[in-house]
Parts: sequence; structure tokens; C-alpha cells
Amino acid sequence: MNESGASVTVIDYGGIITSIEVPDRNGRLGDVVLGYETLEGYLSDGSHYGAIIGRFANRIGGAQFTLDGQRFELAANNGPNSLHGGLQGFDRAVWHAEPLESNAEAGVALTHTSPDGDQGFPGTLAISVKYTFTDRNELVIDYDATVDKPTVLNLTNHSYFNLAGEGSGDVLGHQLMISADRYTPVDGEMIPVGELASVGDTPLDFRTRTAIGARIGDPRLRPATGYDHNYEISRVSPGLVFAARVWEPNSGRVLEVLTSEPGVQLYTANHLDGSRIARAGHRYGKYAAFCLETQHYPDSPNQPSFPTTTLRPGETFRSRTVYAFSSE
Repeated sequence: MNESGASVTVIDYGGIITSIEVPDRNGRLGDVVLGYETLEGYLSDGSHYGAIIGRFANRIGGAQFTLDGQRFELAANNGPNSLHGGLQGFDRAVWHAEPLESNAEAGVALTHTSPDGDQGFPGTLAISVKYTFTDRNELVIDYDATVDKPTVLNLTNHSYFNLAGEGSGDVLGHQLMISADRYTPVDGEMIPVGELASVGDTPLDFRTRTAIGARIGDPRLRPATGYDHNYEISRVSPGLVFAARVWEPNSGRVLEVLTSEPGVQLYTANHLDGSRIARAGHRYGKYAAFCLETQHYPDSPNQPSFPTTTLRPGETFRSRTVYAFSSE
């Protein structure tokens, strides 16, 4: 909790962010992420609410890739593909947690070691994820990783946001802007075809402030039945850059996303169906939240034209994402 009373709650299972309470325009606190009140909910649900995702966020086509001439077979958990690290990804790991505190911020450092061959991925991987919450209501996520043999790596956080408050209904009225001129088109199994295409004249164009629901029924969004698309973040320099901003008109809450990653996945909770009882007795239906998962592109190990996700011994993977909350 920071000096204004806003707070972030994290558990060691999956490194899950279980709660983010931030003020609306009138100073009233509300929880803006979906989740459960008990661990059992997270154990029995495969929606990845608030979790650290790895070893490889998003999809790897055919659940396989070739690195340095060697073929690696992965756990397939999304039809023939690997999704979010396989059957037992980082969202299913118990992380070691240590508190972080300073005068202007508080947080937690989470560490985990993924053994060689975990879900088919090569190399023993040592990962550190730090969550820091500032007095400016900024949630800063820092990722670090090293490995003892060549591997591929793509880390993100899978929080489901509803700025009106979790359980308050759908997010179709939220207004979104994404700093992206291009996206990665996909085939019928949601695997990138290996090119970048303009968002112009498509329902994927959020270069200006637009309601999430304005074009969500467009048939060109099939087979996702909503948004589940990776954008190339526009940048003029390396390091931390603006990726997206979301406004919720009724509460006045605003979320701004900055990242050092090259891409961001917009997902609109297309597969939630209200069948499970979540926090405070709420049932989350389709479009009950949006995700902005900062990342490298899906299927990058099989797409040589995409930014590399290869990590080698002697290198350190580092990435930062900031979720900054405010109101207007």
C-alpha cells in the first residue's frame, strides 16, 4: 500500500497479482483486476489471471522450434501449439518471495529456477521478477533471467483489467489507444504468418482513442471472436516507451502502459463464460476485462524476421513494463 491508500497484492503461487486497488476520479478505491478470493480458484482455473507467464508467453506453432540446428519438442496445450509455456508454465510455479521497501515505493522480488527440459525448453533458467508500486500509483515490473545453455524466452504478466472495477460488467465502453501502426497477422490457429501488416482500415486500428467495443463484432477478428492480437509498438528509441492508454468514462480511471518490449498483445477475455464464481461472488463473462500483455511476438522462434527471443549463456535478459494508474 502506498501513501494514498492504493495497493497491489501478490501471491507466490504463479507470482499472481491478485488485486490492484486504485482511486477513481472521486478518490474512491476499487479493485481493477479480475481474480479469486482463495488459492483454490487459481489452482483450478486455466485463465492465467494476473500470473507471470513463461517460459514463452503466447503461442509457439506446432509446439516445436529449432535452435542452433537442434529441434525441440514442447508441451502442446493449445491444440497442436504451445501456449504460455505449456502444461505447467510459470503461472503454475511457486516462486520464492522477498519484500522490497524504500521511502517512496514498496514491492516484492520473486525468483524461480526452471530446470533444463522444463516443458521441453532447453537450459536451466534463473528468473527474477520484481513488482514495485510507487506513490504515483505506478506498478513497475522488472524481469531478469540468465541461462546455462541456449534457449528461447518470452516473459509477460497476464493481468485482466476492468477500470470500472472487477465484476462490474464488460469493458466494451472502455476507450483504448495503442501506439502501433502494424500488427502480426495470424492463421486460423492464431499463429503469425510471418509478416507485419498495417492496422489501417482494419478493426485493429487503435491509433486514436476508440471504444474497445466499437468494432469487436467485425468478422475479420475471427477466429478470436474478439481481440487476441499482437501489435508492433511504435518506437523512435530503445528502452521504455509508451505502448497504450485506456480510459474508463464512468469512473474516470486511466491506465497507461509503458514497456521496453517490442510488442503488446491485446486480449479481450473472449473465452470467459461466467461459469465460475470469482471474487465477491462475481461471475466474469465474455469481454469482462482486457489484457495488455507486453511481450516479444508470438511464434518468434519459428519466424526469423521477428525480433529474436534467443537467450544464450553469458547474456542477461532484462525487460521492464510500467502500468501507471491515474484518473481524470
